[in-house]
Amino acid sequence: MSELERRLSALSAASAPGPAAEALQARLQERAARAGLLDVAYAEMDSPLGKLLLAVTPRGLVRISYEGEQPEAVLEQLAVRLSPRVLRAPQRTDAVRRELEAYFGGKRHGFETPVDWSLVRGFAGDVLRATARIPFGAVSTYRQVAAEAHSPRAYRAAGNALGSNPIPIVVPCHRVLHSGGGLGGYTGGLDRKRFLLELEGVLPVG
Repeated sequence: MSELERRLSALSAASAPGPAAEALQARLQERAARAGLLDVAYAEMDSPLGKLLLAVTPRGLVRISYEGEQPEAVLEQLAVRLSPRVLRAPQRTDAVRRELEAYFGGKRHGFETPVDWSLVRGFAGDVLRATARIPFGAVSTYRQVAAEAHSPRAYRAAGNALGSNPIPIVVPCHRVLHSGGGLGGYTGGLDRKRFLLELEGVLPVG
């Protein structure tokens, strides 16, 4: 580990850095990016659904995890599957954070931030790409997204793919319901799924 990486790791581990530490961290993050040492940047944000961990790569948004998932486990997964160069860099997540804040505030109905699909493969990737096309205020079913992924009988496998969606909210798996109209499952829990559907006007509030 280089001296730059050691200093960034030490600052990232600080629970409540002051203004001076934050300024130093920003400068070190910029140096890390220029040196090619920042492959995955992450930060946390508060939301109506609890604290969210956001992770981005140069390709785009790669991970959103809900409060309740262990952040250390999420970051370890990113380090193993993408790159060990995972650093806390809030400025790199500002764009998606602002879009999420606008969405939760009822001021945004879609996301422009690019998505990095590196954590999904094969049929699961096809299912999630189909899910990403479901517009705000609309819903689909497990059978329909399986059909759009070219395997209409694989609706149970489609459910598994949605349950392991690494980018909930932005890739809106909450918009996929059972054919009979039931909510189905949700990686963040049904209360969060219901909240998102109420926010989008699919369900009546309360």
